[in-house]
Amino acid sequence: MHRGLTGVAVFALLAGGTAACQSGEGAAAPAAAPDYVSAPPVEELRFERASEPARTLVVDAEGRTLAVFTDKARTVRLTGPSRTFAEASHTAATVTTDAWVRLAPRAWQKDSTDETWVRPWLEKALADRSPDALAIAMEYVDGGKRDASFGPLSDTDPDGRAERSDFYDYLGVDWEFPDGKTERPDPDHIRSLDCSGFLRMVYGYRMGYPLRGTNTPGTGLPRRAYAIAEFGPGAQLMPNRGTQAREYERLNAGDLVFFNGGPVLNDHIEHMGMYLGVDSDGRHRFISSRTKADGPTLGDTGGDSLLDGSGHYGIRFRTARRI
Repeated sequence: MHRGLTGVAVFALLAGGTAACQSGEGAAAPAAAPDYVSAPPVEELRFERASEPARTLVVDAEGRTLAVFTDKARTVRLTGPSRTFAEASHTAATVTTDAWVRLAPRAWQKDSTDETWVRPWLEKALADRSPDALAIAMEYVDGGKRDASFGPLSDTDPDGRAERSDFYDYLGVDWEFPDGKTERPDPDHIRSLDCSGFLRMVYGYRMGYPLRGTNTPGTGLPRRAYAIAEFGPGAQLMPNRGTQAREYERLNAGDLVFFNGGPVLNDHIEHMGMYLGVDSDGRHRFISSRTKADGPTLGDTGGDSLLDGSGHYGIRFRTARRI
Protein backbone atom coordinates (compact mmCIF):
# COMPACT_ATOMS: atom_id res chain seq x y z
CA MET A 1 0.00 0.00 0.00
CA HIS A 2 1.39 3.38 -1.00
CA ARG A 3 0.92 6.21 1.46
CA GLY A 4 1.55 9.88 0.81
CA LEU A 5 3.29 11.08 -2.34
CA THR A 6 6.41 9.76 -3.97
CA GLY A 7 7.96 9.82 -7.40
CA VAL A 8 10.98 11.31 -9.10
CA ALA A 9 10.63 13.65 -12.05
CA VAL A 10 12.91 12.38 -14.81
CA PHE A 11 13.31 14.57 -17.90
CA ALA A 12 14.45 13.48 -21.32
CA LEU A 13 14.79 15.58 -24.47
CA LEU A 14 12.41 14.06 -27.00
CA ALA A 15 14.03 14.59 -30.36
CA GLY A 16 12.65 13.51 -33.69
CA GLY A 17 9.39 12.14 -32.30
CA THR A 18 5.82 13.35 -32.45
CA ALA A 19 6.14 15.06 -29.10
CA ALA A 20 9.08 17.22 -28.16
CA CYS A 21 10.39 19.63 -25.59
CA GLN A 22 13.28 21.53 -27.07
CA SER A 23 15.57 23.48 -24.76
CA GLY A 24 18.82 25.37 -24.84
CA GLU A 25 20.34 25.84 -28.31
CA GLY A 26 17.70 23.59 -29.86
CA ALA A 27 14.79 25.86 -28.98
CA ALA A 28 13.04 27.63 -31.84
CA ALA A 29 12.15 30.77 -29.91
CA PRO A 30 10.13 33.56 -31.57
CA ALA A 31 12.24 36.46 -32.81
CA ALA A 32 10.68 38.79 -30.25
CA ALA A 33 11.68 36.59 -27.29
CA PRO A 34 14.46 38.21 -25.22
CA ASP A 35 17.65 36.29 -24.59
CA TYR A 36 17.69 34.54 -21.24
CA VAL A 37 19.85 36.29 -18.64
CA SER A 38 20.88 34.24 -15.62
CA ALA A 39 19.53 35.55 -12.34
CA PRO A 40 21.73 37.84 -10.24
CA PRO A 41 22.27 37.03 -6.53
CA VAL A 42 18.95 37.08 -4.73
CA GLU A 43 20.08 39.90 -2.47
CA GLU A 44 20.15 42.14 -5.56
CA LEU A 45 16.53 41.40 -6.44
CA ARG A 46 13.55 43.44 -5.28
CA PHE A 47 10.03 42.38 -4.41
CA GLU A 48 7.02 44.27 -5.77
CA ARG A 49 3.31 43.79 -5.23
CA ALA A 50 0.75 43.48 -8.01
CA SER A 51 -2.97 42.76 -8.20
CA GLU A 52 -5.51 40.68 -10.16
CA PRO A 53 -4.46 38.26 -8.87
CA ALA A 54 -2.77 39.48 -5.70
CA ARG A 55 0.88 38.49 -6.08
CA THR A 56 4.50 39.37 -5.45
CA LEU A 57 6.89 39.92 -8.36
CA VAL A 58 10.61 39.34 -8.02
CA VAL A 59 12.35 41.88 -10.25
CA ASP A 60 16.01 42.44 -11.16
CA ALA A 61 17.81 45.78 -11.62
CA GLU A 62 16.85 45.87 -15.32
CA GLY A 63 13.15 45.52 -14.52
CA ARG A 64 12.88 41.88 -15.64
CA THR A 65 10.42 39.76 -13.68
CA LEU A 66 12.25 36.60 -12.62
CA ALA A 67 9.58 35.04 -10.39
CA VAL A 68 5.90 35.39 -9.56
CA PHE A 69 4.56 34.30 -6.16
CA THR A 70 0.76 34.38 -5.97
CA ASP A 71 -1.12 34.79 -2.69
CA LYS A 72 -2.60 31.47 -1.46
CA ALA A 73 -0.73 29.48 -4.14
CA ARG A 74 2.35 27.27 -4.09
CA THR A 75 3.05 27.25 -7.83
CA VAL A 76 5.70 29.81 -8.76
CA ARG A 77 6.30 31.09 -12.28
CA LEU A 78 10.09 31.40 -12.76
CA THR A 79 11.97 32.83 -15.74
CA GLY A 80 14.53 30.54 -17.35
CA PRO A 81 15.84 29.45 -20.76
CA SER A 82 13.17 29.31 -23.47
CA ARG A 83 11.77 25.92 -24.42
CA THR A 84 9.49 24.91 -27.27
CA PHE A 85 6.71 22.39 -26.64
CA ALA A 86 5.32 20.55 -29.66
CA GLU A 87 3.10 17.56 -30.49
CA ALA A 88 3.18 17.15 -34.26
CA SER A 89 0.71 14.26 -34.30
CA HIS A 90 -2.14 16.53 -33.16
CA THR A 91 -1.22 20.12 -34.12
CA ALA A 92 1.27 22.17 -36.10
CA ALA A 93 1.20 24.88 -33.43
CA THR A 94 3.95 25.03 -30.83
CA VAL A 95 4.41 26.90 -27.55
CA THR A 96 7.74 28.62 -26.86
CA THR A 97 8.05 29.95 -23.34
CA ASP A 98 10.64 31.06 -20.81
CA ALA A 99 8.29 30.02 -17.98
CA TRP A 100 9.40 27.32 -15.54
CA VAL A 101 6.78 26.29 -12.98
CA ARG A 102 7.73 24.85 -9.60
CA LEU A 103 6.16 24.32 -6.18
CA ALA A 104 7.23 26.47 -3.25
CA PRO A 105 7.32 24.67 0.10
CA ARG A 106 4.25 26.54 1.31
CA ALA A 107 1.49 28.80 0.03
CA TRP A 108 2.50 32.45 -0.47
CA GLN A 109 1.10 35.31 1.56
CA LYS A 110 1.63 39.04 0.97
CA ASP A 111 3.92 39.26 4.01
CA SER A 112 5.97 36.14 3.14
CA THR A 113 8.89 38.13 1.67
CA ASP A 114 10.93 38.10 4.86
CA GLU A 115 10.35 34.45 5.76
CA THR A 116 13.62 32.57 6.09
CA TRP A 117 12.85 29.96 3.40
CA VAL A 118 12.15 32.44 0.58
CA ARG A 119 15.57 33.63 -0.62
CA PRO A 120 17.38 30.24 -0.35
CA TRP A 121 14.49 28.52 -2.16
CA LEU A 122 14.34 31.21 -4.83
CA GLU A 123 18.08 31.08 -5.53
CA LYS A 124 17.96 27.31 -5.94
CA ALA A 125 14.75 27.37 -8.01
CA LEU A 126 16.04 29.98 -10.47
CA ALA A 127 19.07 27.77 -11.22
CA ASP A 128 17.13 24.47 -11.33
CA ARG A 129 16.89 22.83 -14.77
CA SER A 130 15.31 19.56 -13.66
CA PRO A 131 11.81 18.82 -15.07
CA ASP A 132 9.21 21.36 -13.98
CA ALA A 133 5.41 21.11 -14.24
CA LEU A 134 5.38 21.87 -17.99
CA ALA A 135 8.11 19.36 -18.90
CA ILE A 136 6.50 16.68 -16.72
CA ALA A 137 3.12 17.23 -18.38
CA MET A 138 4.68 16.80 -21.82
CA GLU A 139 6.02 13.35 -20.89
CA TYR A 140 2.45 11.97 -21.10
CA VAL A 141 1.45 13.19 -24.58
CA ASP A 142 1.45 11.08 -27.74
CA GLY A 143 5.06 10.09 -28.34
CA GLY A 144 6.18 11.19 -24.88
CA LYS A 145 8.33 8.93 -22.72
CA ARG A 146 5.34 8.13 -20.45
CA ASP A 147 2.63 8.27 -23.15
CA ALA A 148 -0.78 7.86 -21.45
CA SER A 149 -4.15 6.93 -22.89
CA PHE A 150 -7.41 8.38 -21.59
CA GLY A 151 -8.80 5.00 -20.61
CA PRO A 152 -12.18 3.37 -21.16
CA LEU A 153 -15.25 5.46 -20.42
CA SER A 154 -17.56 4.71 -17.53
CA ASP A 155 -20.56 2.53 -18.34
CA THR A 156 -21.73 2.30 -14.74
CA ASP A 157 -21.52 5.79 -13.27
CA PRO A 158 -25.06 7.23 -13.01
CA ASP A 159 -24.02 10.64 -14.37
CA GLY A 160 -22.05 9.10 -17.23
CA ARG A 161 -18.86 10.88 -16.27
CA ALA A 162 -15.74 9.96 -18.19
CA GLU A 163 -13.35 10.54 -15.28
CA ARG A 164 -12.23 7.13 -14.09
CA SER A 165 -8.46 6.94 -14.59
CA ASP A 166 -6.46 8.52 -11.77
CA PHE A 167 -2.69 8.46 -11.27
CA TYR A 168 -2.87 5.23 -9.23
CA ASP A 169 -4.67 3.55 -12.17
CA TYR A 170 -1.89 4.64 -14.52
CA LEU A 171 0.70 3.25 -12.09
CA GLY A 172 -1.24 0.11 -11.19
CA VAL A 173 -0.81 0.57 -7.44
CA ASP A 174 -3.11 0.68 -4.42
CA TRP A 175 -3.29 4.09 -2.76
CA GLU A 176 -4.42 5.35 0.63
CA PHE A 177 -5.24 9.07 0.76
CA PRO A 178 -4.82 11.27 3.85
CA ASP A 179 -8.57 12.01 3.90
CA GLY A 180 -9.31 8.32 4.48
CA LYS A 181 -10.18 7.12 0.96
CA THR A 182 -8.44 3.93 -0.20
CA GLU A 183 -8.35 3.07 -3.91
CA ARG A 184 -7.27 0.08 -5.94
CA PRO A 185 -6.32 0.39 -9.61
CA ASP A 186 -8.65 -0.90 -12.30
CA PRO A 187 -6.67 -3.30 -14.54
CA ASP A 188 -8.46 -1.85 -17.58
CA HIS A 189 -7.11 1.61 -16.74
CA ILE A 190 -3.41 0.88 -16.42
CA ARG A 191 -1.33 3.63 -18.10
CA SER A 192 -4.46 5.77 -18.43
CA LEU A 193 -5.19 9.28 -17.13
CA ASP A 194 -8.46 11.18 -17.36
CA CYS A 195 -8.49 14.99 -17.29
CA SER A 196 -8.20 15.50 -13.53
CA GLY A 197 -6.12 12.34 -13.10
CA PHE A 198 -3.56 13.81 -15.50
CA LEU A 199 -3.11 16.99 -13.45
CA ARG A 200 -3.09 15.00 -10.21
CA MET A 201 -0.30 12.90 -11.71
CA VAL A 202 1.73 16.00 -12.65
CA TYR A 203 1.25 18.13 -9.55
CA GLY A 204 0.48 15.41 -7.02
CA TYR A 205 2.35 12.18 -7.62
CA ARG A 206 5.26 13.70 -9.56
CA MET A 207 5.70 17.05 -7.77
CA GLY A 208 4.37 16.29 -4.30
CA TYR A 209 1.27 18.48 -4.04
CA PRO A 210 -1.16 16.94 -1.47
CA LEU A 211 -4.04 14.97 -2.97
CA ARG A 212 -7.48 14.05 -1.69
CA GLY A 213 -9.32 10.84 -2.45
CA THR A 214 -12.70 12.56 -2.23
CA ASN A 215 -14.46 15.60 -3.67
CA THR A 216 -14.68 17.47 -0.40
CA PRO A 217 -13.03 20.71 0.77
CA GLY A 218 -9.79 20.30 2.67
CA THR A 219 -6.03 20.12 2.26
CA GLY A 220 -4.96 19.10 -1.24
CA LEU A 221 -6.47 18.64 -4.70
CA PRO A 222 -9.88 16.90 -4.80
CA ARG A 223 -10.48 14.10 -7.28
CA ARG A 224 -12.76 15.67 -9.89
CA ALA A 225 -12.49 18.77 -12.05
CA TYR A 226 -15.64 20.48 -10.70
CA ALA A 227 -14.42 20.13 -7.11
CA ILE A 228 -10.94 21.50 -7.88
CA ALA A 229 -12.51 24.47 -9.67
CA GLU A 230 -15.09 25.20 -6.98
CA PHE A 231 -13.22 24.76 -3.70
CA GLY A 232 -9.74 23.52 -4.55
CA PRO A 233 -6.63 25.09 -3.01
CA GLY A 234 -4.84 28.20 -4.22
CA ALA A 235 -6.19 31.31 -5.88
CA GLN A 236 -9.18 31.48 -8.22
CA LEU A 237 -8.08 33.77 -11.05
CA MET A 238 -11.50 34.70 -12.41
CA PRO A 239 -15.12 34.03 -11.43
CA ASN A 240 -17.16 31.35 -13.16
CA ARG A 241 -19.98 33.37 -14.71
CA GLY A 242 -21.32 30.58 -16.90
CA THR A 243 -19.97 32.32 -20.00
CA GLN A 244 -16.59 32.32 -21.77
CA ALA A 245 -13.84 33.63 -19.48
CA ARG A 246 -11.67 36.21 -21.22
CA GLU A 247 -9.22 37.40 -18.54
CA TYR A 248 -6.28 35.82 -20.34
CA GLU A 249 -3.86 38.42 -19.00
CA ARG A 250 -4.28 36.92 -15.53
CA LEU A 251 -2.92 33.53 -16.58
CA ASN A 252 0.53 32.10 -16.03
CA ALA A 253 1.88 28.89 -17.49
CA GLY A 254 0.99 26.02 -15.17
CA ASP A 255 -2.41 27.42 -14.14
CA LEU A 256 -5.32 24.98 -14.07
CA VAL A 257 -8.08 25.89 -16.54
CA PHE A 258 -11.65 24.60 -16.38
CA PHE A 259 -14.38 24.02 -18.94
CA ASN A 260 -18.09 23.38 -19.20
CA GLY A 261 -18.19 20.17 -21.19
CA GLY A 262 -21.89 19.48 -21.60
CA PRO A 263 -24.14 20.10 -24.60
CA VAL A 264 -25.86 22.95 -22.74
CA LEU A 265 -23.54 25.90 -22.10
CA ASN A 266 -23.68 26.85 -18.42
CA ASP A 267 -21.42 27.14 -15.37
CA HIS A 268 -21.03 23.42 -14.65
CA ILE A 269 -17.44 22.15 -14.88
CA GLU A 270 -16.71 18.78 -16.50
CA HIS A 271 -13.21 19.20 -17.95
CA MET A 272 -9.86 20.68 -16.93
CA GLY A 273 -6.36 21.23 -18.27
CA MET A 274 -3.13 23.18 -17.74
CA TYR A 275 -2.36 26.50 -19.41
CA LEU A 276 0.89 26.44 -21.42
CA GLY A 277 1.06 29.96 -22.86
CA VAL A 278 0.71 31.81 -26.16
CA ASP A 279 1.38 29.52 -29.11
CA SER A 280 3.09 30.09 -32.46
CA ASP A 281 -0.19 31.43 -33.87
CA GLY A 282 -0.61 33.95 -31.06
CA ARG A 283 -3.37 31.93 -29.36
CA HIS A 284 -3.78 30.86 -25.73
CA ARG A 285 -3.05 27.13 -25.68
CA PHE A 286 -3.54 24.53 -22.96
CA ILE A 287 -2.85 20.81 -22.48
CA SER A 288 -5.44 18.31 -21.21
CA SER A 289 -6.33 14.62 -21.32
CA ARG A 290 -9.38 13.87 -23.45
CA THR A 291 -11.18 11.00 -25.11
CA LYS A 292 -10.80 11.72 -28.84
CA ALA A 293 -7.05 12.29 -28.61
CA ASP A 294 -6.89 9.26 -26.29
CA GLY A 295 -4.89 10.93 -23.59
CA PRO A 296 -3.02 14.15 -22.77
CA THR A 297 -2.58 16.52 -25.70
CA LEU A 298 -1.86 20.15 -26.48
CA GLY A 299 -3.24 19.48 -29.95
CA ASP A 300 -6.51 20.00 -31.75
CA THR A 301 -7.97 16.51 -32.09
CA GLY A 302 -11.52 16.64 -30.78
CA GLY A 303 -11.45 20.43 -30.49
CA ASP A 304 -8.75 23.10 -30.61
CA SER A 305 -6.71 23.30 -27.39
CA LEU A 306 -7.39 27.03 -27.22
CA LEU A 307 -8.91 29.25 -24.55
CA ASP A 308 -9.67 32.12 -26.90
CA GLY A 309 -11.87 32.17 -29.99
CA SER A 310 -15.07 30.33 -30.81
CA GLY A 311 -13.82 26.73 -30.84
CA HIS A 312 -15.21 23.88 -28.75
CA TYR A 313 -13.07 24.61 -25.71
CA GLY A 314 -12.83 28.37 -26.15
CA ILE A 315 -16.56 28.95 -25.74
CA ARG A 316 -16.58 26.53 -22.79
CA PHE A 317 -13.65 28.09 -20.89
CA ARG A 318 -15.09 29.18 -17.55
CA THR A 319 -12.45 29.78 -14.86
CA ALA A 320 -8.85 29.14 -13.79
CA ARG A 321 -7.04 28.37 -10.57
CA ARG A 322 -3.41 28.74 -9.49
CA ILE A 323 -2.68 26.09 -6.90
